[in-house]
Amino acid sequence: MRCSLAQSTVAISGRGKEANKLVWQWMARVNRQRGQGMVEYALILVLVSIVVIVILLTMGNQIQNVFSNVVAALG
Repeated sequence: MRCSLAQSTVAISGRGKEANKLVWQWMARVNRQRGQGMVEYALILVLVSIVVIVILLTMGNQIQNVFSNVVAALG
């Protein structure tokens, strides 16, 4: 049986209802911030991936030549 803080609060009077509403608003804000953080990390990951792909496409032959020269020097 799962019971969160917001589910366990009981609004008995007017003040209790206000407190209950504040708890729900606070929990909603925390959940939105977590979701926003995950979206930001995903966008950063996509941006880094695009940059890496562009670099590999433009400099791929040069990088391959460097590795070939290293292998030739070692062998």
